[in-house]
This record gives sequence, C-alpha cells and structure tokens, in this order.
Amino acid sequence: MVLEYIIIVIYSIALLLIFMYAIAQLNLLFNYLKARKKKDDSIKFDFSNPSEIPFITIQLPVYNELYVMERLLKNISKLEYPREKLEIQVLDDSTDESLITTAEQVKLIQEKGIDIQHIRRSNRQGFKAGALKEGLKTAKGEFIVIFDADFLPKSDWLFQTIPYFKNPEIGVVQTKWGHINRNYSTLTKIQAFALDAHFTLEQVGRNSKGHFINFNGTAGVWRKECIYDAGNWEGDTLTEDLDLSYRAQLKNWKFKYLLDVETPAELPVVISAARSQQFRWNKGGAENFQKMMRRVISNKRVPFRTKIHSLLHLLNSSMFTCILLVAVLSIPMLYIKNEYAHLKNYFYIMSFFVISSLIFFICYWHMFKNIYGGGFLKFIRYIGAFFTFFSIAMGFSLHNTIAVLEGHFGKKSEFVRTPKFNISTIKDKWKRNKYIKKKPSIHVVLEGLLALYFIFGMYSAFIVGNQGGDFGLFPFHFMLFAGFSYVFFKSIFSKA
Repeated sequence: MVLEYIIIVIYSIALLLIFMYAIAQLNLLFNYLKARKKKDDSIKFDFSNPSEIPFITIQLPVYNELYVMERLLKNISKLEYPREKLEIQVLDDSTDESLITTAEQVKLIQEKGIDIQHIRRSNRQGFKAGALKEGLKTAKGEFIVIFDADFLPKSDWLFQTIPYFKNPEIGVVQTKWGHINRNYSTLTKIQAFALDAHFTLEQVGRNSKGHFINFNGTAGVWRKECIYDAGNWEGDTLTEDLDLSYRAQLKNWKFKYLLDVETPAELPVVISAARSQQFRWNKGGAENFQKMMRRVISNKRVPFRTKIHSLLHLLNSSMFTCILLVAVLSIPMLYIKNEYAHLKNYFYIMSFFVISSLIFFICYWHMFKNIYGGGFLKFIRYIGAFFTFFSIAMGFSLHNTIAVLEGHFGKKSEFVRTPKFNISTIKDKWKRNKYIKKKPSIHVVLEGLLALYFIFGMYSAFIVGNQGGDFGLFPFHFMLFAGFSYVFFKSIFSKA
C-alpha cells in the first residue's frame, strides 16, 4: 500500500498545482475583461511636431535565414518614418550563403537613401542576446525596435508604437503577434490558439494591473536607457527576452502592451521546427525561474500580488511537468480507485479538480470570441478548437517536461533557432528547406509508447472493478492518446 500512497500524493500535488495555475488564469481573465472596458489615456509624442519625433534604431537579429531575408528587408524598408531619424541594423550571425544575398539586398536599400548597416560578428557568443548587445554599442537611436526574421510589420507600425515613450517611465512597448499562416494546418492552428491566449488574456491581464509581463523577443520597442539600466542583454538563458524583461521591471521600469497593434508573423509549419521553438521557450522559462525567483521574492517594492503572478508566470512551462505526472499516474489511480473502497471519499474530493479544465475552457472562449466573434456556430467551432488544442498540448508534455527539467537543473544547451519557411498559404511548400532537422529525437519513441500506454488506459475503463468498468477517465485518456499519437506520427513522417 506504500506505493499506492506515494502515487496518490504525487498525483494530488500535481492536480493542486494545475488548479492554482487555473485560478491565476481566471484572475487574468477578470483583469482582461475590465481592461477592455477602459479607455487608454496614455500620453503620447505629438508627431505633427518634428521636434518630438525621436531617433530610433531597428535591429534585425538573423542567423541563416535564406528563405525570408528578402521578404524581411523589403518589408522593413517600407516602414514609414523620417529617414533622418531612422537607422536599421542587420545583425547577421549567418554562416551560409544567405550572407551574400543579404549583403546584396542591404546594398540595394542603401542606394535608396536608407541608413542600413550589415553588421557581422566573428563568433556567435551569446547567440541572439550577444548579437543585440553588439549592435547596441553603435546604435544611434534612443529607442531600439526589434524584429525577428519572420515578422512583417505594417507600414505605420512605428507611428503606432513610438509615441507611447513620451511617458519617461515606459521602458518597453510590446505589440500583439499576428499569424499570416494561421490556417495552414492543424499544427499552425493550435500554435496560433496558444499564442492568442498569451497575447490576449495573459499580457493584457497582467499589464492592466501593473504585474510583470515579458517582452516577447520581437515586435516591440525598448528604450535604450532601460536596457542599460537593467544590465544589458545576457545570454545565460535560452529566453533572453524574458530575462531582461524581469530585470527591467525589478528596476521599476513600466511596460506598455498594445493589444490592438498586431504584427503579422509566420508560424512553424513542420513539427520539428515547432518542437525546437517549444523546447527553447519552455527550458528558458525554467532557467529564468531559477535566475529570478529570489530577486522577485526579496524585492520590497514589488507588491505581494505581483510577486505571486510573477512566480506563476515564470513557472508557466513547469505546468507541463504537472500535466505529464497527472496523465501517467491517472491509469494507476484508476486501478487504485477500484481496488480500495475505503478511499472512495478521497476520489470524490479529487473529482472537484475537473473544474480546472472548465476554467481553462471559459478563459480561452473569451480569447477566441475576441478574435472570431461570438454566437452559437462560433461556439461550436470553439469547442472543436479547444479540445484539439488541449489534446495536442498534452501530446507535447513529455517533450516540454524534458526541456523544463533541463532548465531547472541547470543543464546548458545551444540556442537552437526556429527554421523559417516563407509560407503564408496552403499552396506554399516547405519540404526542400535546408534548415529542417532531418532525424527525429529519441524522445519521439517514448511519445509513441505513451500513445500505446493510453490505449491501455482506455481498455482499462472496461475491465476495472466489479461494476462493469469505470469510464470517468476515458475521455481524458482518449485525448492523451490522440495528442501523443499526433506528435509521434507527425515527428516520424512530417519531415523533408
């Protein structure tokens, strides 16, 4: 019975942590709904007065972006802003033939009278953080705009963002990400679903109450003074953006999030690219929890509620560990439930935690409704989108848990970039992309075994106990089977 009690304790703790995270999400939903009713009365620069238009630097950190560099540079060169107050830095760490084509494109833009520089380093020390830090040494702008290679800001983007820096307390202005290939595949739809939740509920919910948010690595603007005051870019975590964001806010800089300014970008269309991105984000989140936890707790200027939200924010990725534990232990728990009658009351209490899923369902519905609109038909569509997202998210739980554990235990790894494809419609092809990882990870085998394990879980529903089975967990095991099967088969067969 000792093993059974150990399983029960671990299972219960994991469920409790998920419930706490769900309550925090519900609080962010309430904040979000209140914020949407408020009028933004922020002070802004008056761009009709030339003396109020500041000098800015646009930084484009790139590494082996053969397929999207031309698109990126053409788009950035069309941004509207006085040329005498604008410079562009192409921070190019590339090691392939894209170096030559990028240099040619930069020269063509220079001939149009635009101040654009092609900046190269002798090494990739610090990866993206190192490139941004290097560019900052010569940046002439008071404000630093950052775009990754797959982002396509609209021509008036600078006029929609820079004016908010009239408030001297603002250190960062961040915009919402859009998705030019949202409907390309099931994979892009579920990525868009997750990102939309972050950029609506989470960013608005935290920012509207003065809680810490994060610069998202791109599609935003930094005050150069803020970067230096916070200690400059550091490359000791895989999410340098989250790291600098927290150091800046601990220094009392304010962040401004603009939900209504959308910056379109391309989502990864092949699962190996999505896996590398997920691994980096989740491991980086855990690394930053270890780096920032004590600083957040010990800072006397940070309100208690903000500290709670900050710790849960930094632990976002760690929820995958709880999800994986609940998933794996749910089958032994099914047998324990039907073997030990004296534990019946405990299982009645545990059933309360199904409310966590209901909270997520309600929260994400508001996000979905904000983007697609309400109504019965949209709600039916949302139900399908929610359960597809939830299933595949659980299918990523092993992969993301490994990333999280590496982050918490301090295992260092290289910054693995997410390959870009230059894809916006279903007709576009990606299979000849030279940057795609060809061999699936060994973890894929474990994901296939977990899919089989949850088939056993569904089978167990028919045979446990002596009352004709127990189907309470059957839908959960079916979703886990579907999620792990999707990730497994896509990882095996969806490659170049």
